[in-house]
Amino acid sequence: VQLQASGGGLVQAGGSLRLSCAVLGRTLSSDRMGWFRQAPGKEREFAAAIAWGGGRSLYAASVKARFTISKYSAKNTVFLQMNNLEPEDTAVYYCALGRSLSSASSDYPYWGQGTQVTVSS
Repeated sequence: VQLQASGGGLVQAGGSLRLSCAVLGRTLSSDRMGWFRQAPGKEREFAAAIAWGGGRSLYAASVKARFTISKYSAKNTVFLQMNNLEPEDTAVYYCALGRSLSSASSDYPYWGQGTQVTVSS
């Protein structure tokens, strides 16, 4: 199983970005996909997750009003639409694949390589 994340970049505060994560080597059905982020000098933290079947989602309080997680089942791809970005959102963003709709990184055994998001003030 491989996860390929893309879509990061440099954006000004208040701007938007959409991250993508394609899952290769596995057809998703009862899986859960998550997005985590890690800022310099900080621990990795949960951002959002979605259940592949049914589409139930989970968000961290810090992003709930601004980020939207979605999926495109036909392409085995999950997206993270990030709006009204803040400098505090600057981090490497990782997608992850697991079996639980969870905010715990330990529940996701498969991880992508990460994509850098930088928000300037």
